[in-house]
Formats: sequence, structure tokens, C-alpha cells
Amino acid sequence: MNKTENFLALLQDRFHRNIHLHPAISWETVQEKLLQNPHKISTLEKMEETGGEPDVIGIDEKWMVLFCDCSAESPIGRRSLCYDQQALDSRKNAKPQGSVIGLAQEIGIEILDENLYRELQMLAPFDQKTSSWIATPESIRSLGGAIFWDRRYDTVFIYHNGAESYYSARGFRGVCRV
Repeated sequence: MNKTENFLALLQDRFHRNIHLHPAISWETVQEKLLQNPHKISTLEKMEETGGEPDVIGIDEKWMVLFCDCSAESPIGRRSLCYDQQALDSRKNAKPQGSVIGLAQEIGIEILDENLYRELQMLAPFDQKTSSWIATPESIRSLGGAIFWDRRYDTVFIYHNGAESYYSARGFRGVCRV
């Protein structure tokens, strides 16, 4: 097997182990979409390399398969980042390695918005020890803030922070539409 075949086998195995995330979707449907869009396989590989454990969580209104980071905690390879380039540029000391928006663009994914994060949390408990930045509305970002979510006490919470802040236990989750 080549690298792509090995990766597709990994995705297929994960898909079948986590059928509760996508009970009405068949692997054949997913595989067909992936084979029609081979560039998306590269994106999913980058999600995997950064600790995201991508898996299918649904199909959107345009009939695109939604692969989301389904690691129990915020992906380890995407933590300790401030929110965006503006926030990164504003830091004078102790700059993080990069930004959420920058790394998401590099990987080729969208960061989760409030609706997708809530949908994900309805499927299974995520971010019980970590937190994840999510897409922040411009009305909040223009004032210097950004928002993040986590799950504690079997409840999903939304919080705010300065966009320039970063923490070892805060990363971000993304979605790849195939």
C-alpha cells in the first residue's frame, strides 16, 4: 500500500469505530467524495499530522461531507497560538509560533464556528481538559477580543479572551468540506 492508501484505510477504520458520529452515512459515499477530490486527502493528512483525528460528522446543505477534528482534546499540534495575524503582530514579547487563522489557512481548513462547535459537542464530549478557539464575529474581533469554547461539568461553555493571548491548553478545531 502507498501512503494515500494507508491514510484512507486509517480514515475508514476510524469511520467504522465512530459510527455514532455519522450513523446515516456510508463509507462508500465518503470514499467516493474523497476519490473525486484528491486534494482534500492532503488537507485531511495535515489535520491528522497536527493531532486532529479527522472523522465525518455529517453532510452539509450542499451535500458535502464534513470532516471535523474529532480528537478528544483540542489538537495538540495546533495549541499555543494567538487568534490571527493582527493579534500576533501586536505582541511585543513572548510571541507564539503563529496564529489560529494562519495555521488553518496553511492546512486548508475552516475553523469551527459556533454552530458547528455545538453540533460537534452534541455528538460526543470534546475539550473536557482543553479549549478551542472558534471563528469570532467581527463585532468582537474589532474590539480586540476572540472567543473560545470548552466542555466542563457536562456543559458546553463559551468564553472570551484578548485575541493576542495564547495558552498551552487552547488550540482550535477545523472542518474540511469534501
